[in-house]
Amino acid sequence: MAYKAPGKAFRTGISVLELMDMFPDEESARTWFANVRWPDGEPHCPRCGSDNTTVRENRKPMPFHCGDCRKYFSEKTGTVMEASNIPLRKWVFAIYLLTTGIKGVSSMKLHRDLGVTQKTAWFMAQRIREGWIDGDYGKLGAEAPVEVDETYIGGKETNKHASKKLHAGRGTVGKATVMGARQRDGHIKARPLGWEPGETLAGFVLETVEEGATVYTDDHRAYKSLKEVYDHGTVKHGVGEYVDGEAHTNGCKTTANWQ
Repeated sequence: MAYKAPGKAFRTGISVLELMDMFPDEESARTWFANVRWPDGEPHCPRCGSDNTTVRENRKPMPFHCGDCRKYFSEKTGTVMEASNIPLRKWVFAIYLLTTGIKGVSSMKLHRDLGVTQKTAWFMAQRIREGWIDGDYGKLGAEAPVEVDETYIGGKETNKHASKKLHAGRGTVGKATVMGARQRDGHIKARPLGWEPGETLAGFVLETVEEGATVYTDDHRAYKSLKEVYDHGTVKHGVGEYVDGEAHTNGCKTTANWQ
């Protein structure tokens, strides 16, 4: 039997060294953003959509002018980078780090890698994640099985200041529940649970996944009712079982990056 290396080694991408060669300076980053936004080479006004535009190099950082609405704009106008004084080259590297970081990238790491303050790094990360939102694409499960998992966000009671301790137990006490559903080789949906009274783990699945789809979860008792609606497979995390044939939630855990 052939030995299989861990992970998916066949995947290829751009290395950090290649990225540095592609973007040696600010102008190269500006040109790249412009080409991505206007592949036909003609800038279009992001406000009114007009192509009656001219370039006025002496008006940097807003070098483009619309002849119809008579407003200036740049490659950043109408994007998550708008009104930001952060160099475009740093935006490029931030996008790269956040996109290729399988388990996520914290604002502290961005702060160190990009040479910006932690506050600026947090701002960039939030804006980039916001740009990943592609609207409402309907329910999951039509094209592939869906993995569902929950996590609990919040500090440990032992680490809290005495005035903030709840003194109400351990485990998930004082933490927010976040649910996530990942269609294999497809979209992800995630949100905090409990925004509406009576919300449940199974309720999130019913809201997110198409009826009749294949759904994989852990063996939490809150998911038992899913067998009535879905082709439901489970893994027993409580006894150390994380994969049972096709049933697992490992993709949901590594991709969603709840924090």
